[in-house]
Amino acid sequence: MTSSPAVGRRILFVHAHPDDESIGTGATMAYYAAAGAHVTLVTCTLGEEGEIHRPELAQLAAGQADQLGGYRIVELERACAALGVTDHRFLGGAGRYRDSGMMGAPTNEHPRAFWRADVAAAAAELLEVIREVRPQVLVTYDENGFYGHPDHIQAHRVAMRAAALADGERIGPDKIYFTAVPRRVLMDGMDAFARSSDNPFGDVHDVNELPFGSPDGDIAARIDATDVGGRKEAALRAHATQIPADSWLYVVAGRYGREFMGVEYYTLAAGARGPGGGPNDWESDLFAGLPAEPRELSPAP
Repeated sequence: MTSSPAVGRRILFVHAHPDDESIGTGATMAYYAAAGAHVTLVTCTLGEEGEIHRPELAQLAAGQADQLGGYRIVELERACAALGVTDHRFLGGAGRYRDSGMMGAPTNEHPRAFWRADVAAAAAELLEVIREVRPQVLVTYDENGFYGHPDHIQAHRVAMRAAALADGERIGPDKIYFTAVPRRVLMDGMDAFARSSDNPFGDVHDVNELPFGSPDGDIAARIDATDVGGRKEAALRAHATQIPADSWLYVVAGRYGREFMGVEYYTLAAGARGPGGGPNDWESDLFAGLPAEPRELSPAP
């Protein structure tokens, strides 16, 4: 699902599996799509190793028919439609790289596992997208893949290598952001759910035990997309094999609604921080500080 980029603001999201885009950056993607920016999503695998929360589809699992990846292509198409995103690509084409499963799992050794991919070769494939789209802003994960999943870590490596290659051609993004959640937000969530049977934190009671979470001082941007938060929830529901109808995500959304679904946070990995506001001076726009009239597209060197 692709379309040629129009002149105007352009932003590229690089994610590991179908549903990562909706969970981590769905509100932001919907926000910029609704604002008329050209939003491009690159997904690195089909998510073949994901759990299946629809019993009637259980036999699609990797250990049986191994058809889950193909099914998730359709789920991702529906999610993108809900978000208003019309430019979606799979890195190297659908099926080029396989979901590696969790860190240390035997599936890490699959010949097509993304974790085993040659970073330079994969980055060259992403560079082709950058040459075409010329994004001013790139969004991906930090060096830990946000929470340590091997495919997320590899997506970070590939995205950063591709951005460096693009810089060498003078077509690199002006700003690079990593997905993030402030520790304060996590602490508030832990307090709210401490005595709840719907506790998404399980047995974890100390925010420092979580494999993610950033100090407020590390956060650079807070995107308030509450006006389009419903699109994020619709996108999550499109990923029905992965996110069951009784998921804690919807439980939290039912309690906190617009802010939970519509607010997302980022750290700034490259580029100059733009003007912000509020008590933390956080940016409210990932294009903050960039020219109002972006550079015209021109042939790559």
